[in-house]
Amino acid sequence: MDAQNSIDALDQLLRSDESISPAEAKTLQRYLEDPPIQDIVRLVERYQGSRAAVALRLLPRRRAIEVFDALDPAHQADLIGALQNREVFEFFDELDPDDRVSLLDELPAEIAERLMRNLEPSERDITGVVLGYPKGSVGRRMSPEVPSLFVDLTVDEALTVLKKSADDVETIYSLPVISRDRRLEGICSLREIFTAPSGTRLEEIVTKPVVANAHDDAEETARWFLPLDFLALPVVDDSNRLVGLLTADDAHDIVEEEDTEDSARIGGSEPLQQPYLSTPLMRIVRSRVVWLLVLAVSALLTVKVLDTFEETLEQAIVLSLFIPLLTGTGGNTGNQAATTVTRALALGDVRTGDVLSVMWREVRVGFTLGALLGILGFVLASVIYSLPLGIVMGTTLLAICTMSATVGGIMPLIAKTCGADPAVFSNPFISTFCDATGLIIYFFIARTVLGI
Repeated sequence: MDAQNSIDALDQLLRSDESISPAEAKTLQRYLEDPPIQDIVRLVERYQGSRAAVALRLLPRRRAIEVFDALDPAHQADLIGALQNREVFEFFDELDPDDRVSLLDELPAEIAERLMRNLEPSERDITGVVLGYPKGSVGRRMSPEVPSLFVDLTVDEALTVLKKSADDVETIYSLPVISRDRRLEGICSLREIFTAPSGTRLEEIVTKPVVANAHDDAEETARWFLPLDFLALPVVDDSNRLVGLLTADDAHDIVEEEDTEDSARIGGSEPLQQPYLSTPLMRIVRSRVVWLLVLAVSALLTVKVLDTFEETLEQAIVLSLFIPLLTGTGGNTGNQAATTVTRALALGDVRTGDVLSVMWREVRVGFTLGALLGILGFVLASVIYSLPLGIVMGTTLLAICTMSATVGGIMPLIAKTCGADPAVFSNPFISTFCDATGLIIYFFIARTVLGI
């Protein structure tokens, strides 16, 4: 049985409700030593607790630990209840301290406490270091396991330290160098240590480091750190003492999580935190229902506007034909601007102090878009209906696009200033706001031009 057939066989067994016989389990265990680890991870991600736990039990011990480590923390938490205590403690013990903390954040307090109690004292202490920093901070995502390379060591002594600690630290390729009181003195690479002449002291080859404070925001730090193409970033406390390293792969994970969260909230739902097929049904419902309720209530504004201008509609029924076009155009224009600015905020291209620059830019963008759409609307409405109605459509499209782009552009900046997630204030709320406001603009222009 080749690697792909092994994966297909396990997939078929997990899909069925039948129990796996000892003979089948033994066969699968033998063949599951060969498939690429990423294929097994993708398979396990498709199943919830009990079925995913079956897959982990069939894997060789080392491969099961690797697969568990690769899963999202929410999925790991889902598996905890389906695994035996011995397996849970073993998997938990093998995680890096920062990954342990991410899992603990997803677990009920009593389970988290039990897992921590069963750790070796040294592992419990080092995990506690990461737990001591606020959620969302760099300290919460760093690896505190760093080799102790003192500035007065020679390269030969440093290599000896690295050989002894290589299995206990997350990376040995980008190395912070410290004083005896753990103050960060510089940074060097393993290549520099390895190629330096024997007897060279580390203080002779270190360079000035780029650092982050353990209390800095993790997302902001990850976004400016990744373009630098460093393998790791030293993390220090307020006294410039080294407390850990933020590795490039952890920074990538932070950015991916934040982008996923923003994408979900822009679309009007909460992020699932784990693969779709392995997410429990009620968790998907909870991720969507709150937003739907909020939008349903806010949509009452649009209904109220239509009720207010009921007499206007009665006098010119043809105006009702264009309502979907105008609300859709306004919402889409605002969403485009909000999405663009939210992304620019995340990348650091704009800051909250740029609100006037963003507003002026979006006014011009919205006006240009409105002019193009307004000319088209004017021509079509004039030819099909009448010149006055063409003027109403052209003028309304110009006004709505300008207003929607401006509001959509500044709303994320306002949210950021207030300490809220810009994505939360983006598309769903902007669509509702632009619908109601756009209709008010539409009916006032129609009353003025048509004299009703």
